[in-house]
Amino acid sequence: MIDTTKPVQILELFGGIGSPRCALRNLGIPTKAIDYVEIDEKAVRSYNSMFAEELLYQTQSVVGWNLKPDILIHGSPCQDFSIAGQQKGADEGSETRSSLMWETIHIIDQMGEWKPKYVIWENVKNVKSKHMIANFIRYQKEMERMGYTNSCEVLDAREFGLPQARERVFTISVLGGEKFCFDDLIRTPMRNIREFLEDNDTVPEVYDVTQPSVYNVIGHTGIKRATVIEDYAFTITTRQDRTPAQVIDCGDGRYRYLTELECWRLQGYTDEDFQRAKEVQERKGRYYMALYRQAGNSIAVPIFESIFRKIILGEVKEADIC
Repeated sequence: MIDTTKPVQILELFGGIGSPRCALRNLGIPTKAIDYVEIDEKAVRSYNSMFAEELLYQTQSVVGWNLKPDILIHGSPCQDFSIAGQQKGADEGSETRSSLMWETIHIIDQMGEWKPKYVIWENVKNVKSKHMIANFIRYQKEMERMGYTNSCEVLDAREFGLPQARERVFTISVLGGEKFCFDDLIRTPMRNIREFLEDNDTVPEVYDVTQPSVYNVIGHTGIKRATVIEDYAFTITTRQDRTPAQVIDCGDGRYRYLTELECWRLQGYTDEDFQRAKEVQERKGRYYMALYRQAGNSIAVPIFESIFRKIILGEVKEADIC
């Protein structure tokens, strides 16, 4: 566990809109974000607005940093690992964004004898596919070389209260031989999706499905489909208005897409988080596309809350023995 007599120091690489920092805030854990690295200027803009009372950050690369966090979190861009991203991969020296995960290794190497107690890496399930497994294994071996013990598990946002089918691989590397156990993480029953959705009568018509390419495949199966959301949403992506799509049945033949606010809620962000980010973004066409993209690229906040409850507060599920 981490010493809580002083603020927990975190380093966020590929930090997006600050999911782990939001989780720490929600738990009331004093936190010092010693640095935040993100190359997407619009995501940096949202992050700075969400944490406006503290130090502002600029668009940054990860190369050359030598810092001393208690926890290092990196969610290197998932597109190049995903099937949708054509599985371009993460070979060191390649031009894919996910190759930047090797910079995390370099950063930890440069820290010398002092290293963060925990390193947390999140990515899509496809990172364990036959096309990507070699890099995934190599990453773990590099962490072992630096003195870490790795544990990985597929976690679903539905197990942590969010009505979103979002399965992601979490690799938690612990310095000094201790193995992280996922079994005793505190899980929360999935909440009713209606708690996350806006009233259909108040959602502007701009969110209605009007494209024949989407409307005509509602209820279909296959690649070109539009699934009607019932008990939970499927994985929130960076776009909502293209197939395969997910839509809400408003009745009387009207279907609509999830709004930007609903996507943020389904990732565990508060309405205040969303409103602060929206204030510094611009509408492009029908939607605030940057806000959709930021939600789709984010990590579910409640999963981080459960991890931090264990490694910082010592809170675990009762009666489970790892």
